[in-house]
Amino acid sequence: MDFFETIMFPFKWLVSIIMVGFHEGLTIIGLPAANGWTWTLSIIGLVLVIRAALIPVFVKQIKAQRGMQLLQPDLKKLQTKYKGKTDQLSRQAMAQEQMAMYKKHGTNPFSACLPMLIQMPFFFALFQVLSGISTNAREGEGVGAMSHEQVVQFDQSSIFGAPLSATLLHGTPAGGNVTATWILSIVMILAMTASQFITQKQIMAKNMSEEAMASPFMRQQKMMLYILPVVFGVGGINFPIGVLIYWTTTNLWTMAQQFFVIRRMPTPGSPAAKALAERRAAKGLPALSILTGKKDEEADAAAAAALEPKIQRIQPQRKNRKKK
Repeated sequence: MDFFETIMFPFKWLVSIIMVGFHEGLTIIGLPAANGWTWTLSIIGLVLVIRAALIPVFVKQIKAQRGMQLLQPDLKKLQTKYKGKTDQLSRQAMAQEQMAMYKKHGTNPFSACLPMLIQMPFFFALFQVLSGISTNAREGEGVGAMSHEQVVQFDQSSIFGAPLSATLLHGTPAGGNVTATWILSIVMILAMTASQFITQKQIMAKNMSEEAMASPFMRQQKMMLYILPVVFGVGGINFPIGVLIYWTTTNLWTMAQQFFVIRRMPTPGSPAAKALAERRAAKGLPALSILTGKKDEEADAAAAAALEPKIQRIQPQRKNRKKK
C-alpha cells in the first residue's frame, strides 16, 4: 500500500460505510438491493451527510469573508505603504503585518477554500471505491465497508440502462447499454459544469463589493470562472457515472446554498447587500450585522437612544426643617 492509499484508506471506509448504511436503510423500506436507483439514492445520501457536516465550516467561511471585506481599506493602506519596495526585508515586513492583521480580525484569505479542501478527500475516496467496483467484483473482493455481494450488486446496477460503474472514456461493462452510458454521462457532465459556472457567476455578479471587483485578483477570478468548468468537464469523461451523480448533486447543493447566502447574508457593499437593505427598509425591519447576518442589536440600541426625547432631570427639593 503506497502513501496515497494509506492516507485515503480511512476516507474510503467512511464513504463506503455511509453508502452501505443508506443502501441498507432503503432496502428495509422495500427498494430492491440490486437496483441502480437504490444505489443512486445512497450516493445522494452520502452528499447530504458530507455537506450537512460542512455547514459549520461554511458558516465560518462566510464570517471570514465578511472580515476580509472589512479589512480591505487597511490592506490598501498597507499596500500603499510598501508600494515600490521590492527588497526582501520590505516584503517580509509587509507579510508579517498582513498576518498580524488577519490574526487580529480572526480571518485569512484562504478561508474560502476550506469547504472544497475538506470535501476533496471524500471525493477521491468515492472515485477510488467506484472505480474499483468492477475489478473487485471479478476478483471476489469487497471494497471498504462494502461486502463482495454488495460490490456485485453495485456493478450490475444501472439507471436508464447505464451502469453506475461505467465511464465515458473507459467504456461500458458487459450487459450495459453503450448509448445510454454516453447520453447519461454527457448530460451529467453538462449539469455538473453548468451548476459550477452558475454558482461562481452569481457570486461575481451579485455578491462582490466594488472594492473586490476592482482588486488585481479579480482578473484571476474571471479566468477561473471559465477554466474550472472546462477542467471538470474534461475530467468528467474519466469519472464513473456514480461519481458524476455525486459531483452534480454537491454542485447543486452549493448553488442553492450560495443563492440563500447571497439573498440573506450578502457580502457588505455588494449589489445583493444593497438589495437586501432595500427590502428590509421597505418592510420597516432593522439593519443586519455585516459579520453575522443577524439583527444588529448595537445599531438598534443606538438608534433607539437617538430617538428617545431628552427630558431634563428635576432635582428633588429639600424641605426646610422646622426650627425647634
